[in-house]
Order: sequence, then structure tokens, then C-alpha cells
Amino acid sequence: MSLPLYTHPTLTVLVDDSDSFLRSLAFQLDPIHASKTFHDTTTALHWLRHGDHGRRGTPPPPPLHMNFDTQNQPGDQFNVALDIDAIYRIAGQPQRFATPSVLVVDYSMPQMNGLEFCELVSDLPCKKILFTGAADEKIAVSAFNRGLIDRYIQKSDDHALDILELELTTLQRRYFTDQSETLRELVLLHNYHFLGDPVLALQVQRLKQDLGFIEHYLFANPTGIVFLDKFGRTRLMMIETEQGMAAQYEMACDSDAPQSLLDALGARRVLPFFSDVDGDGMYARHMGDNWQRYCATPQVCQGRETYYWALFDLPPHYYAQPPLAYTEFLRQERELANAAASVTSTRRGRQRDRETTP
Repeated sequence: MSLPLYTHPTLTVLVDDSDSFLRSLAFQLDPIHASKTFHDTTTALHWLRHGDHGRRGTPPPPPLHMNFDTQNQPGDQFNVALDIDAIYRIAGQPQRFATPSVLVVDYSMPQMNGLEFCELVSDLPCKKILFTGAADEKIAVSAFNRGLIDRYIQKSDDHALDILELELTTLQRRYFTDQSETLRELVLLHNYHFLGDPVLALQVQRLKQDLGFIEHYLFANPTGIVFLDKFGRTRLMMIETEQGMAAQYEMACDSDAPQSLLDALGARRVLPFFSDVDGDGMYARHMGDNWQRYCATPQVCQGRETYYWALFDLPPHYYAQPPLAYTEFLRQERELANAAASVTSTRRGRQRDRETTP
């Protein structure tokens, strides 16, 4: 099991020429799978290419920066700087939930079939499910082998909805794994080896399931994972290795920390998160004997190496403004959908009035 650098809820895009089927399917899906529906393939294509999912707020800055040193390096070489903090700041972007990660498309549609549709969006990173009662298995296998689709589900299957929800969860996870793979390989070269440890990855997944976290992001200082639940509440899973604990001890020694703190650090009885606004994450002299309020009792995770971890509340100063909660995003989406339905109903009513007026 690998751990993506970040995950958060996303949009499932449903494309089917039956408007009633779309409404029924969207209603039956678990709310964790927010969806956007299209019964017209042209409209769906336009939205995927030019829709508002990339404009709901300021796009997050790219974490990778190229630095071209024309004096000291050949022209075909460059340095790469990675802004780790840009990863956890994705949670501060309201539009993150509007990212389309999985496309569920019918096969038999009047303007084009589902595979033709998938071919037109084959360059997009979203995963694709052919969800249909028309295409036979040979067509689906051929499309899978060509890389046009990632899954094939028959609508006629008695457990079609359960299978769909299971595959949505799997493919959304794969979406984030693929999206962060390059960055993940880079950070694994530095102080984030826990990302490649399956035992620690399993611990993260258990915490998400047990405590209801639906988002996670790599955190740089101190090293760890930031979690958010559906209400936008944040927690930090601070993760230290033996080397990191030794660094905490040495810094505390250099800062003339109380002997009680040094003893606790040396015995691995506490894991400190010195989270003052102007601090660097390490003990500072002004903390004095109040160091206990920054500390928690660590849990031990024995993977490829020994990890010490604990959960802390993340102080609000780490974000410019509180992250948009997923529950609030869903409420806003319902309001938009209701407003659109109201406009459509009004237009249809006016059309009927014109048709019946002598």
C-alpha cells in the first residue's frame, strides 16, 4: 500500500442520455461521492474542458519550481525546488472538491457512444468507468486494453450500485496516487521515507476510517500528515523517526530546556509540537516550564523503521482562512442544482404556455 501525498473528496461526472436515470443514480450514490450529471455529451465535453471546476477560487500554486542556472550549469540542466507547504495549502482552496476525478459514462447515446466520448477526453487525468447495459463484454475488454476505460460495469448487474461505489472509491484513490507520483518520488529522497512504508500507510488509513477524516495532506514542519473531517476540522498527525527525536533532543539542549523536558524526550515519553506563530517547530527558551502544553504521548508504529506519532490540533494560523468544509461544499452544490432546476422548470412552463396560447 502506498500513501498519496494528498487526497480529498472530488466530483464524479455522470454522463447518460437518460435524464431520469441520472437523477436516480445521483440520488442513490453515497454523499461522499458528490456528482455532476450530463445528459448531453457536447455539454459534458465543454464542461470537462472549460467548466468552472478550475475557477472556484484561486488555483493552488504548483509545488515544483524550475531554476535555470545559466552560469554554473549546462543549458539542458536545471535545479528543481519543491515547495512542500504548497501541498497542505491545497486544503485552503475552496475549488478542490470540484475536481473531476472519475467519469462514469453510458455506452449507447445519440450524439456519440461512450467510448468515443472517452477517446475525446483520453488526455484528461480523470479515471473512466463504462457503466452501461448496451455494450457487450468484448467491446469493453477492447476499450480497457486500449486504455480508454479503467472499469466496465453492467447496469443489469443486481449489485451494480454497490460495485459502482466500490470502484469509485478505488479509482479516486488511484487518481491521487497517479497525480502525486512524481512529487512522491522526489520527497522520498529526503525526510519523508514514511510515505513509502506500507505499515505507516496502513496506520494512516486506519486513522481516517476510525476518526472520520476524509482529507489528508503531507505536512512539512514538523513532518507528518494533516487530516480534515467533513466539517473542516483539522488535526496533525506528527510523525518522527529516531533521527527526528534525536534532533528534538539536541535542539532542546542547545536552547537550555528544562531537565524535565530533556528527560521526557530522551525516554521517548513525549512528542512535542511547538506550534507558536513565529516558531520553527523546535523548543525555544521563552517556553520555559510550559513545554507540557505542546506535547503528547507518542504512539509507536514499527515499520521499516521506528516511527513515533501523535495527533495534535492544528492552530488556525497555518491557513490564511479556515478551509472550506466538505459539508458546506455539498450544501452549495445543492443550492446550485436547485436553482438550475428552478430555471429549467420555469422555461418549460413558459414553453408550454406559448404552445397552448391560441
